[in-house]
Amino acid sequence: MRILMTNDDGIYAPGFRALMAEMRKLGEVLAVAPATEQSAAGHSVTIFSPIVATEVADEKGEMLGWAVEGRPADCVKLALRMLLPWSPDLVVSGLNAGSNAGINVLYSGTVGAAVEGAFFRKTSIACSLEMPPVGRPDFLQGASFARQMVERILAGNPEEGSLFNVNIPDLSQGAPRGVTVLPQNTASYVEWYDKRVDPRGRVYFWIGPDFNCPTPNPDTDVTALAERLITVTPLQFNLTRHDQIGTMQKWDWAVEGVDPTQPAPSALKGKN
Repeated sequence: MRILMTNDDGIYAPGFRALMAEMRKLGEVLAVAPATEQSAAGHSVTIFSPIVATEVADEKGEMLGWAVEGRPADCVKLALRMLLPWSPDLVVSGLNAGSNAGINVLYSGTVGAAVEGAFFRKTSIACSLEMPPVGRPDFLQGASFARQMVERILAGNPEEGSLFNVNIPDLSQGAPRGVTVLPQNTASYVEWYDKRVDPRGRVYFWIGPDFNCPTPNPDTDVTALAERLITVTPLQFNLTRHDQIGTMQKWDWAVEGVDPTQPAPSALKGKN
């Protein structure tokens, strides 16, 4: 098996290196990951700046992959379009330092990179480890759990281009209590901003490090993580509200100045 690995914490992040070691047990691995921290980059891409990619060696001096001065989604695009010498069977993003559950998946660069992989019809899995209240997370054990989740997902023979989000609970309290497949929580998180004044008298705001979801939807990834379960959520990137299409097609869409007799561009003829 050939595996592309990426993340949003950067190619030198300890969680990334721990998961790379685990994924090498499953096949050939190459990394294409951000050169620097890109947390909360979501699915953004670089447009107006050049993207520098530098080859990186591992501790043994062997080729590890490329450090990319761009976003996580940039990394996957470059990997699949330009950098990799082969087409991967699997894209794995992580191991992220901190959970990516609930609506945080929309902000997450870890998930954004996996979504990009799914765009290319590659089975793509985002893996995250919940942070402990104090101290460093156990990335080695977390990576072992993540690798086992990848194995279990692949054993299910997911269809081409499938997308999954895996969250591992804080391991400082002991081993996880089990594994569950649940939907993404959609209840709002609560964050806070620290209001400050700079030396020139300008007011600025700095978002705090803590996010909490006071009223999560029951039986979702957020509630299961709180119960110390590993969560697996199948995701999709088609945001269309298909249940609304038929109703909206019956609305009055008469618009002044519209000319329905105008020919469609040739590239779009026959397409809806």
